[in-house]
Amino acid sequence: MVKTVAKAPAPERRTRAGRAGLWGWMLFDLAAQPFFTVVITFIFGPYFVSRLTEDPAAGQAMWGYTLTVSGIIIAVMSPVLGSLADATGARKPWIAGFAIVKISALSMLWFAVPGSSLILPFTCIVLASLAAEFSIVFNDSMMPRLVPPEETGRISNIAWGIGYLGGMVVLIAVVALLAASPETGQTVLGIAPLFGLDPATGADARITGPLSAAWYALFILPMFLFTPDAPKMTTSPGRAIRDGLADLKSAVLGLRERRGILKFLIARMIFQDGVNGLVALGGTFAAGMFAWRTLELGLYGILLNVVAIAGCLVASRLDTALGSKAIVVLSLLSLIVATIGIVSTGPGFTLFGLLTFSTADSGGLFGTAAEKAYIVFGLLVGIAFGPVQASARSYLARSVAPEEAGRYFGLYALSGRATSFLAPASVATLTLVTSSARVGMMALIAFLVIGLLVLLMTPYPADKGDRIG
Repeated sequence: MVKTVAKAPAPERRTRAGRAGLWGWMLFDLAAQPFFTVVITFIFGPYFVSRLTEDPAAGQAMWGYTLTVSGIIIAVMSPVLGSLADATGARKPWIAGFAIVKISALSMLWFAVPGSSLILPFTCIVLASLAAEFSIVFNDSMMPRLVPPEETGRISNIAWGIGYLGGMVVLIAVVALLAASPETGQTVLGIAPLFGLDPATGADARITGPLSAAWYALFILPMFLFTPDAPKMTTSPGRAIRDGLADLKSAVLGLRERRGILKFLIARMIFQDGVNGLVALGGTFAAGMFAWRTLELGLYGILLNVVAIAGCLVASRLDTALGSKAIVVLSLLSLIVATIGIVSTGPGFTLFGLLTFSTADSGGLFGTAAEKAYIVFGLLVGIAFGPVQASARSYLARSVAPEEAGRYFGLYALSGRATSFLAPASVATLTLVTSSARVGMMALIAFLVIGLLVLLMTPYPADKGDRIG
């Protein structure tokens, strides 16, 4: 999940949260992450591509457009909702409303059986994605009131780690208890799946929608019960929107005098599109290439989550020693190598045929040599995925003064969403035009490389020698 800590542009009176209130706020990440991990990335997304339709290329294209539609709406509406969060005060009513949408949409995924129309899962995924991202806007905007500035980095990283843990726990539950191998009828633990879920009907993947909905409903409750909310303000929504858009325009125009920060935001906007596309589409690509089912995809996701947590822990130390820019650059290099490896791997070969393998299948999980090579490249994604986001955030934090951090982190949040539809749209379009999922995935390399090149031209800190006049 891509998260940034939103800050209100206008100062608010801080209400220190007690331990229960703070944990309630952090548990929001635990509640929210399984949707991104289990539904979007590792289980339902690949199911959408490889099992709902007979043509994996057409399925990947439709999935890409699903992410594209969501990304466009998120890009347009996030700044408006951010201004409403600042002007209307109370965040919980908004989060509750979006929770109803998200829980309802995820529950409906149960009815997306193989061979049925893609309209239902398309609509449900779009609605759930919008509700998830908009809830994050309001939840993030609560943080500056809950903890002092010197604690925000530590608390934010703890919450991020808790989110990864939540996604991994649900993923393990699916693989160990719910997803059976079509050949044996048993889960990875050697038992029959709970509730008699039949993989032939896609039940092992469809259950992830209702499961993520129930998990979200349960673990979001502590935030509602214990975390203090901002007082409700009297500003009308229309006035809040007008004021918020005016402030956004002023901040954007001010970037003409902060060229380093502008370069950084552009670099981040480009490479983050590639990162998000790689995570969202990497599992679906493997499902189509190797015919991975829920069990293989779940185990692959668990491996990536374990490596991601370790990568964040290591990067937290290296960031202090080497600086945030170095960590982002190293992470992007890792992601570029990983993406080249992923798109160049197929049955019997990797690196576009420079290395060839036997196509013999050992009969176990990930039984071919090509699958094992794919996993190695996937682990490079896991190592870099967390640090490229966490260190990008600290890059900006070290580049702006405390009194201007709010508006620049607002622009940072916008840069992460403004073009989030471009990478999946590029992958989907190239896949349709060439009828090749492999060629479609190559579009992600361009996003990562261009973002890296712009970043290399950006000073560190980003405002170093930047001011004009």
